[in-house]
Amino acid sequence: VAVADIQFGPMRFHPDQLQVLLVFPKEDKQCNGFCRACEKAGFKCTVIKEAQTALACFLDKHHDVIIIDHRNPQQLDGEVLCRSIRSSELSENTVIVGVVRRVLYPQRYVENPSAMACYNELLQMEFGLVRPQLKLRACNSMFTALEKSQEAIEITSEDHIVQYANPAFETTMGYESGELIGKDLAEVPVNEKKADLLDTINSCIRIGKEWQGICSAKEKNGDNVQQNVKILPVIGQGGKIRHYVSIVRACNGNNKATKIAECVQSDTHTEVIYNLIVSTDNQSGKHNDRRKSSLDVRTAASRTSKVSSQRRRSSMARIHSMKIEAPITKAINIISAAQESSPMPVTEALDRVLEILRTTELYSPQFDAKDDDPHAIDLVGGLMSDVFRRPSRNEYVLSTKNLQQVSSSVITPTSLHDIPSQITQAMENEESWDFDIFELEAATHKRPLIYLGLKIFARFGVCEVLKCSETTLRSWMQIIEANYHASNPYHNSTHSADVLHATAYFLCKERIKQTLDPLDEVTTLIAATVHDLDHPGRTNSFLCNAGSELAILYNDTAVLERHHAALAFQLTTGDDKCNIFKNMERNDYRTLRQSIIDMVLATEMTKHFEHVNKFVNSINKPLAALEEDGETDKNQEAIITMPRTPDNRCLIKRMLIKCADVSNPCRPLEQCIEWAARISEEYFSQVRCSFLIP
Repeated sequence: VAVADIQFGPMRFHPDQLQVLLVFPKEDKQCNGFCRACEKAGFKCTVIKEAQTALACFLDKHHDVIIIDHRNPQQLDGEVLCRSIRSSELSENTVIVGVVRRVLYPQRYVENPSAMACYNELLQMEFGLVRPQLKLRACNSMFTALEKSQEAIEITSEDHIVQYANPAFETTMGYESGELIGKDLAEVPVNEKKADLLDTINSCIRIGKEWQGICSAKEKNGDNVQQNVKILPVIGQGGKIRHYVSIVRACNGNNKATKIAECVQSDTHTEVIYNLIVSTDNQSGKHNDRRKSSLDVRTAASRTSKVSSQRRRSSMARIHSMKIEAPITKAINIISAAQESSPMPVTEALDRVLEILRTTELYSPQFDAKDDDPHAIDLVGGLMSDVFRRPSRNEYVLSTKNLQQVSSSVITPTSLHDIPSQITQAMENEESWDFDIFELEAATHKRPLIYLGLKIFARFGVCEVLKCSETTLRSWMQIIEANYHASNPYHNSTHSADVLHATAYFLCKERIKQTLDPLDEVTTLIAATVHDLDHPGRTNSFLCNAGSELAILYNDTAVLERHHAALAFQLTTGDDKCNIFKNMERNDYRTLRQSIIDMVLATEMTKHFEHVNKFVNSINKPLAALEEDGETDKNQEAIITMPRTPDNRCLIKRMLIKCADVSNPCRPLEQCIEWAARISEEYFSQVRCSFLIP
């Protein structure tokens, strides 16, 4: 039996199949009668014999109607079950019916002259029967307001079927009255969609969050209109997102109205009828619209004598009327407006919020150092701060020329099959977390990167993705390792090989494999290989204080990280024999290059908490919320698709290389101790140098 559409005033929507839960201690004629009736009516029927099981089933399925056998309370206590169901918020719109022996009237009242009993019965009638009818009648006023509203409003189903569109919306989009009702949004003319941006929208709204941004839509006649879209979910039948509401203010070019569109979406495959526009395109589009439609209001007498001056004033008026605001400015304006009507405690709290929002580093923590712990202040300050003091005239000036130690005597394997047996044996368990990098370091005479790198790159098919030969890859590995300083106790090619190994280990995890594509994997492996290239064994703060050439070149900002990334591409593209990128498509190369630079810069410790907080708020918390909601099909789908948006993949790659970079304390104890000794030795060497200790 097909489920008929429901007409509710001017709104028409298609309900889901009605779900009926039968709670009977045994399947008798009455139970079978309801089962046959459900089958005839096309309702989905579930029969449960125990109260506890029935409650669990309802909490999982959210049935519309529950019929409880109350003929024999000794076998099944229907009242207790009813109270348990009603205690859940999910039962707000659920109809519960009790089966009793005999009732002569639709509403029965057991004779009881008590005033309190009569009062309770009247209350039940008021809240159970009368008030729902009053609510339905009150909806007429809501529809009247929608019909007369100047805001363009549209309501669609979760399947993108238009259920309601008020006259303002139909006029805005160029449709006749009632023409949109029942129409699939797929039939509405739209612009070419941007899949990545739609994925970003869907990943946000799937977890019940609002989304807002600038977009473009097409009218029926094909004309483009710009809109500001706000997307939010509306819960309906079965406790699921059922309706999408759109509110649009048409942009007529006079700067008195701004388009605001609210589209409510829930499905990851939702086809949004709006296309986002990149900020630069958006701004230029807005300027053109205003330029074409704005009018110079002049009197007849001034049209000839003041044309040029009024044109200048008109242009300036258009410029001043444009709303070019950063998101943080909009947020501050909204909070400031909310303060005006808030009580004093809320106003004071919002003042503190505004003070925080006006800081330059929103994601970076503020350390409250204790005066009695100078060592902690020095260590934390050296690692986390990029603030430097001016060097005195006696300070050591570090030169990049003295730091580069390019060796030409490195022995390069011709292929993986020609590797000496002791090196092959040292790399046997390279896929294990307990892999001993120091054993490989000894076997390769402090050049483990080329051997381990070739093996890991072969395992991930890097040559196939980059379309380069194994010979080119070997040459690239050789020149990269040659530019790591073997004299550094910690930041040498062994550290690079260790980070590369940890990166490859993380990439093999199932959730990461579901999230990143092959190009992402190759990009991450390359970034891990070059992330500390030509590291001088000194920190950024030291280089800035020493006035080194690198600090001057990179303006005292992320000095080492910028140098690592820049030198990596300089060495790679400078010689065709080791240019592993030479056969890549231009767009793929640009994507790969940007991603490598982004990941290498993410290893800078001054931005550590900024990256961590973004990762937690954008990925960890939303995923945890989805996993807590239960293993439904939609949640499982959202868990898979949400991390795959471009922004989230970028955050994941940043965190992956950051975790790999500082993962050595998590290695087996012997390796952990060795790494701690090496980094301590390197840090002490820097301290001795800073105090001019020989």
